[in-house]
Amino acid sequence: MIIDLPSTTTSQINSRLVRLRDEGGATTLGRVLTLVIVTEDGQRTDAAIDAANDASREHPCRVIVVARGARQAAPRLDAQIRVGGDAGASEVVVLRLYGELAKEGASCVMPLLLPDTPVVAWWPFDAPVSPSKDPIGQLAQRRITDAAAEKNPIKALETRRAHYAPGDTDLAWTRLTLWRAMLASSLDLPPYEKVVDAEVTGEADSPSTDLLAAWLTDRLKVNAKRFKATSGEGIVQVTLNRPSGHVDLHRPDGKVGTLTQPGQPSRRVALQRRSVRDCLAEELRRLDPDEVYAAALKSLSKVSKGRTAAPKTEAATAAAAAGEPEAAAGTAAPNGKPGAAKKSKAKASS
Repeated sequence: MIIDLPSTTTSQINSRLVRLRDEGGATTLGRVLTLVIVTEDGQRTDAAIDAANDASREHPCRVIVVARGARQAAPRLDAQIRVGGDAGASEVVVLRLYGELAKEGASCVMPLLLPDTPVVAWWPFDAPVSPSKDPIGQLAQRRITDAAAEKNPIKALETRRAHYAPGDTDLAWTRLTLWRAMLASSLDLPPYEKVVDAEVTGEADSPSTDLLAAWLTDRLKVNAKRFKATSGEGIVQVTLNRPSGHVDLHRPDGKVGTLTQPGQPSRRVALQRRSVRDCLAEELRRLDPDEVYAAALKSLSKVSKGRTAAPKTEAATAAAAAGEPEAAAGTAAPNGKPGAAKKSKAKASS
């Protein structure tokens, strides 16, 4: 059910929410948090609401959407209340702010916050330079941004590092969960040797690739190099070099990866690129500061940048992991000269 309240006030919105609870039963009880979504009013607003609705099935909450409209218009507040099938397991309040009111999002949100519950702020697209100093960010215990959704993802990630405060997190970090788990588990198998250095290859504008290299630098205390991929989406390959050979995790298609390491058969593992709704649901599971993310941000400056990395075939990867550098370097041409690996076009995807 969708209820439109044009040219309204926060007091009228609250009254209507109470009336809906009285008419439909205790539909507004049992909420565990308030999720505040801050975005510009437009077509992308519904995409953010859909992601929040899906996440609310795991975390029942009140979703307040601050959609800032035209600044040149007369000050006005148009509201929309969504409950039932149009709101997942939550209740959604969309606030469309126009004119000077667009700058007063925090004042409009405060009367609608659920009492005695945590507040999480989410900027699905463009985020403020310092989320913790933003008026809405100051209301929240957790502040979620997405560097990959901004115009310059790598620059946005550097901004996150410069203005980090406890409680900040970014969906570029959440997308690394499967990669971090797989790499950590691969080091639990023999031989138990120290990693000498690491190489991470991914798209040029992938902030997750930079964060993964920074995480390896921080946790393994090694020099991690970041290379640009010539093909593939997001993170393409991670190589951990050890004296007996290297651990290699290669995902060329953005769906399935191949894990290769000495003394073990090659294994295919599920490494599907994660959707926004999955990442949002994961971030809502914890409300305390993420110290591991903070340490990875600090280590971004220690990551060394390499040149464009040539794509590796699965055969070359397996040969290199087994300690056969000649086979990994390239195949022999009929005239006896080493052949060059074929290059493929890179996909422009965040």
